[in-house]
Formats: sequence, C-alpha cells, structure tokens
Amino acid sequence: MAKQPVHTDRAPAAIGTYSQAVRAGETVYLSGQIPLDPETMELVGGGVDAQIRQVFDNLAAVAEAAGGGLADVVKITVYLTDLGNFARVNEIMAQYFDEPYPARAAIGVAGLPKSAVVEMDAILVA
Repeated sequence: MAKQPVHTDRAPAAIGTYSQAVRAGETVYLSGQIPLDPETMELVGGGVDAQIRQVFDNLAAVAEAAGGGLADVVKITVYLTDLGNFARVNEIMAQYFDEPYPARAAIGVAGLPKSAVVEMDAILVA
C-alpha cells in the first residue's frame, strides 16, 4: 500500500523529519500538534484554553487537507504536562466533536516541545 504525505499551510509546518499527516489507504495518521500559530510558528498566548483550542484547530486543518474533518477522527491521543487540565480538554473537545466521540487516551508527560502544555495526535478514516 502506498503512503501519501498530507500538507497544509493552515497548520504549523513540520519542524523535523515527519509529515503533518500520512494517508495509507482510507486511514490518515495525523502527527502530534502543539499549539503553534501556523503563521508565526510560535505558541499562542492566552493560557491553557487557547492552547487547547489551537491544537484542535491545527488538527482540523490537517484533517481537511487530507479530505476529511474532525468528524472523521476515530482516535485521539492527548499529552498533557498537567493532568489537572484534563477537564478543560473535555469541555473544549465537546465544542469540536459530536457523538459518537472518538476513542481517546490521555497521557501525562514531563515536557513538550516549546514548553507547550498540550499536544495531540489523531487517526481518521476518510
């Protein structure tokens, strides 16, 4: 099965040896997104809520470039530097997704790139 990279200027450019997403058949694997503004490549200001929203916006942009959307996401992994922010992820996620919600895992981590408080990756079927 051929792999196809996915790219959009509406999400942060890859800052390493990876693609924003890779399509393999009908499945698209979205790389982890941190709350970078795609234009400035800097973390968004405004605290944890703004960072969570930016991550969902970045994932949505990559999903759309792959020919889908957040409604097509079947699995999300959330990485948090403070699991105390998990309730905020739940509240904000409900603004981006409808039932049936995707499967999800949440993992507490010691640190994330650029000192972000949240990172998420996803798998979608488009």
